[in-house]
Amino acid sequence: MNSKYKNLFQPIKIGLVEIKNRFVMAPMGPLGLADAEGGFNQRGIDYYVERAKGGTGLIITGVTFVDNEVEEHGMPNVPCPTHNPIQFVRTSREMTERIHAYNAKVFLQMSGGFGRVTIPTNLGEFPPVAPSPIQHRWLDKTCRELTVEEIHSIVEKFGQGAFHAKRAGFDGVQIHAVHEGYLIDQFAMSLFNHRTDEYGGSLENRLRFAKEIVEEIKRVCGEDYPVTLRYSPKSFIKNLRDGALPGEQFVEKGRDLDEGIEAARLLVSYGYDALDVDVGSYDAWWWSHPPMYQEKGLYRPYAKLMKETVDVPIICAGRMDNPEMASAALEDGTCDMISLGRPLLAEPDYVNKLRSGRVKEIRPCISCHEGCMGRIQEYSMINCAVNPQAGRERDMQLNPTVVKKKVLIVGGGVAGCEAARVLALRGHNPEIYERSPRLGGNLIPGGAPKFKEDDHALADWYTYELNRLNVPIHLNKEVTKEFILQSDADVVIMATGSNPKIFSLGDDEKVYTATDVLNGEKEVGAKTVVIGGGLVGCETALHLVQQGKKVAIVEALDKLLAVNGPLCHANSEMLEKLIPYNGIETITNGKVSNYENGQLTVETQDGVKTISCDSVVLAVGYKENNVLYEELQYELPEVYLLGDARKVSNIMYGIWDAYEVANHI
Repeated sequence: MNSKYKNLFQPIKIGLVEIKNRFVMAPMGPLGLADAEGGFNQRGIDYYVERAKGGTGLIITGVTFVDNEVEEHGMPNVPCPTHNPIQFVRTSREMTERIHAYNAKVFLQMSGGFGRVTIPTNLGEFPPVAPSPIQHRWLDKTCRELTVEEIHSIVEKFGQGAFHAKRAGFDGVQIHAVHEGYLIDQFAMSLFNHRTDEYGGSLENRLRFAKEIVEEIKRVCGEDYPVTLRYSPKSFIKNLRDGALPGEQFVEKGRDLDEGIEAARLLVSYGYDALDVDVGSYDAWWWSHPPMYQEKGLYRPYAKLMKETVDVPIICAGRMDNPEMASAALEDGTCDMISLGRPLLAEPDYVNKLRSGRVKEIRPCISCHEGCMGRIQEYSMINCAVNPQAGRERDMQLNPTVVKKKVLIVGGGVAGCEAARVLALRGHNPEIYERSPRLGGNLIPGGAPKFKEDDHALADWYTYELNRLNVPIHLNKEVTKEFILQSDADVVIMATGSNPKIFSLGDDEKVYTATDVLNGEKEVGAKTVVIGGGLVGCETALHLVQQGKKVAIVEALDKLLAVNGPLCHANSEMLEKLIPYNGIETITNGKVSNYENGQLTVETQDGVKTISCDSVVLAVGYKENNVLYEELQYELPEVYLLGDARKVSNIMYGIWDAYEVANHI
């Protein structure tokens, strides 16, 4: 182990509970990990145990609800310690005992509800609840004010939930939260709390809900039972449903830092044993769920402020997967513990690999949110784009092969690389042929922007892993039909990728593809227009404007990111805001018709418009490159078409489909 990381492996205590190192698995919504009676299903048990096995010192489960009466939560949604306590204790006990076998600790995260940010599909037929009659975050509905009796009921349920958690072997609990604008946080903020009773008005009154929760848990479970709090000292709310961007000047309508400091002192005085710090709210949820457009370690300044304010351990999350950054954060007093969420989805063995000096073997998270938050939003299941096994460790375990096969793989993008990796681990003999000088396929242009650096890290990881697994790789090699027919391969995998769509505009000498521009093969000049406002077009435009270029986007549909945008709305909403914030002109419902002599003609709803520009960048999609497969599909006994060559999609499905196929050859 590199000595500069040793401080990450020193033990620490939260209350009287000692944790073997400074790494925490951040709480992430455990959708798909519960059974119908509110216990943990086998997937959930395997999922958390795998991260404990990987060396993580403290596991914090994703959110569990203590109440299902005041606010409806469909079952099975997430685990619930109060719905069927016998089932919860039975299934949780199996999980906590297995986690403890690895000398790890585990806390149960418990929620009092979502209030105005309740997911619309979970609302049922009743109006959402809140501290006061305020606007719902997603729906044009007014929330119903909670009664004092309902507040007392939820507080009592927290005590019951913690009691069952302690019985089930959990080493402590985390309260969710005075954070991100959930129900208890709505009580804490005057923006949402307009009450005139003992739960409204002064800061102490607005924090009374959170105070009564920790007092009830300590009363039921004992003063020594650790109770931590997920806490956001700043909200970044400009207005309802309107959040601020990094560096933006605005008036905070939620909780600002002055009140955040005062609230932290009060919360610790009430009995909370640690603060798990982030910032943001669902009105600015690209802070709470940071996409790649946010800088790494974005919560560090706020964690350090909390560290200087209170005398309990401070946990810091927020893209903290760089071990040098993490080590420095402990060294300079920014925080006491490092929380990893998505990085532990991508690489459950992160901590053990770091401890043993195998840093290059750590599979990087690319902050895409496609497999985690996006899947949670759309499909109520937590997974990972770059790790197909996350959340389904047992179902997707590798199957060792009985009969070794030689597998010829055409294409070294993510699909080809993942197929080769899985085949090699199973005992087959894969061999990659790639026509370019580097593995990675569309990760290479995709990772050109500074904010997409982890795409290149993923390409480098595949290169390292395949070399470690002794997979033969042939670069700059164009494979032909004859070559494949003359090979002695038992199986052929076609992962030939896709090609950018192009069309003529007249002066095509100055019309480039986004791929050419991102790869640095073409120079756009001082002023350019990007045709296409999808994900590639918007990210290319943002990349160019960050290089000092003057950029406009022309989109044929009525809005940016109308199709093929990020699955997670935190990503898409931040990117949509970054476009005008960076001075990128946008023309929607526009059709380009001609480009000559530096003039681009655009037909708009308001008539024909001419834009002066030095170049035009095409970002209008990709077309499957499946020609070789079409030529050979009837001449080979076992052949598979994978990745963009099968269907143009994203990194996640390229990796997932390759894993599925390669694991069953």
